[in-house]
Amino acid sequence: QVQVLESGGGLAQAGGSLRLSCAASGNFLSLEVMGWYRQAPGKQRELVASITSAGTTNYEDSVKGRFTISRDNAKNTVYLQMNNLLPEDTAVYYCNADVRRSSWYGVQRYWGQGTQVTVSS
Repeated sequence: QVQVLESGGGLAQAGGSLRLSCAASGNFLSLEVMGWYRQAPGKQRELVASITSAGTTNYEDSVKGRFTISRDNAKNTVYLQMNNLLPEDTAVYYCNADVRRSSWYGVQRYWGQGTQVTVSS
């Protein structure tokens, strides 16, 4: 059993900041890539940012320079610092954790329940 729990979503004004946190817990051998996706109504889910266990990051173009993803491997936690928020950032944000649960099976992707981020103009 692997649990992924997000926190930090909420309401912010344009230009404001929010910090999302996501912790993975349970039984697994290792935690590989962790990331954040978002999905707005009527739109496809898109990758916002991801980070490998070694710290390599990847960002969607529209959030570069505004969002920062980081992780604390000791806590199995990934963070998304969102600065200079824009109304178009409004979406449900989902944390994902790519987890290796056994030596015989490949990496499995687990998702959090999602946290709503709403940015008002």
